[in-house]
Amino acid sequence: MSADVIRKEILLRAPAARVWRALSDADEFGRWFGFRLDGQFRPGAKMTGSIVGTQVDEEVRKAQKQHEGKRVELLIDRMEPEKVFSFRWHPHAIDENKDYSAEPTTLVEFTMEQTHEGVKLTLTESGFEHIPLERRAQAFSSNDHGWSIMVPVFGKYIARES
Repeated sequence: MSADVIRKEILLRAPAARVWRALSDADEFGRWFGFRLDGQFRPGAKMTGSIVGTQVDEEVRKAQKQHEGKRVELLIDRMEPEKVFSFRWHPHAIDENKDYSAEPTTLVEFTMEQTHEGVKLTLTESGFEHIPLERRAQAFSSNDHGWSIMVPVFGKYIARES
C-alpha cells in the first residue's frame, strides 16, 4: 500500500440497504461521523456544515471536541446505491486561519460488497500525493489515524441501529 492511499475494511452483519442508508443519508452520516451538514447528499452537491461530534462513541466524541464548530465542506462525487458512495474534501483542514480552497482535495470512497457473511465495506482515501508537500505527511497521518477510529465507529452505529 502506498503512503498516498488509505484503505480500511470492515465486515458488517447488516442488510446492504441499511449500510447504504447510513452512508448516503446526510443526517445519518452526520450522526455517526460527527458532522452537522446542510442539505442532502446528491452527486455534484457541495455540502457545508460543522463538526459536532459523533453520537455513537463517547470517547471519540470527547476527542472530536477540540474541533467542534469547525467548518467542513464535502463535494459529493458518486452515489451508486448499495455499491459506491464517494466525496471529495480537504484532508486535515483544521486551521481556521488557513484558506484551503485553492488546494487539491482527496477522494474518500466507500465501496460495498455483499458477501455470504454480510456487507464488506471498504473505505479508501486517495490523492494525498497532490496535497502541498508541507501538509501532506500530517494530512495523511491524521486521516489514517482518524479512519482507524471512524470505520469501527461506523460498525458500532450499524450494529446499534440495525
